[in-house]
Amino acid sequence: MFTGIVEETGRVLAFEPRSEAWSLAIAARAALVDLSPGDSIAVNGCCLTVTAFDATSFRFDVLEETRRLTNFARLRPDALVNLERSLRFGGKVGGHFVTGHIDTLGTVEVFEPRGKDFYLRIGVGPAFTRYVVHKGSIAIDGISLTIAEVTDQAFAVWIIPHTLTVTNLREKRVGDSVNLEFDLLGKHVEKLLLTRTP
Repeated sequence: MFTGIVEETGRVLAFEPRSEAWSLAIAARAALVDLSPGDSIAVNGCCLTVTAFDATSFRFDVLEETRRLTNFARLRPDALVNLERSLRFGGKVGGHFVTGHIDTLGTVEVFEPRGKDFYLRIGVGPAFTRYVVHKGSIAIDGISLTIAEVTDQAFAVWIIPHTLTVTNLREKRVGDSVNLEFDLLGKHVEKLLLTRTP
């Protein structure tokens, strides 16, 4: 479980196929503190298990399905990725509860400065807009954000300069894909309503 508050941006060292899985190596600093093998780290919002680490980097095994369903397929060496260690008991919950299980990919349609802030509009398939609620929460590449606008096939958020500085959003351009995780509560409510007996 995570909160959607990015601790740092790591830099991809390598992402390559191996016989047993894809291997993702990332250089980091803050996310390495008090780390143990088997710990969970959200990488662009996707929960991954640390398989090895040293003083400056860690490595993850990535399933082919994970690579296919996330924006990992587009990762290249030197790309920035958002990192967050899993929530600890007694820790702060500054964003919202995020599981690290990506629901779908979105596409950056508009990303531009407006006044002192930045406006980001993400296109998403119409099958998923039912989970997008005005003033609700969403995780974009693992960043907890508040939805400001909703249409049939897109939603928008506002980004403060601080968020732009400390996340990989500073590298995003129109046409780029982002990992999306919709609010957990909404998905559970939908499931309960669909399984109700009349």
